[in-house]
Amino acid sequence: MVEPPAAIAKAREEGLDVVVIAEQADPPVCKIMDFGKFTFEKKKKEHESKKKQKITQVKEIKFRPNIDEHDYDFKLKNILRFLEEGDKVKATVQFRGREMSRLDNGRKVLDRLVKDLQGRAHAESGTEMMGNRMHQILGPIKKH
Repeated sequence: MVEPPAAIAKAREEGLDVVVIAEQADPPVCKIMDFGKFTFEKKKKEHESKKKQKITQVKEIKFRPNIDEHDYDFKLKNILRFLEEGDKVKATVQFRGREMSRLDNGRKVLDRLVKDLQGRAHAESGTEMMGNRMHQILGPIKKH
């Protein structure tokens, strides 16, 4: 343990700084180092750790209960593209007016979607109904 005035004198002599490492300790822990270099390396480590992170987004694709075959195929291709990029997909079936009385049509669309995506995606949640929308979240299958 070195007294603060002696540590400051030694740091000035070497052209360095006295940096507080652990403020909560009793007595506080300090280190003699180049503060500019210390902050630079700290920022560099934070930047490197951010590079390795993968931010997944949830993309939403909307369907109608009586969707045409071509429209379904087009949206299926988009879902496959999103899944290959590593994003999750929220498949939503939106009902209007009298379509609310035939919820089974919307459920058939979502079931067909899960069946068509078998091996490429998995359903992360069951089919949920919120207001006039029925949705299901699909996630990509992890490749080891």
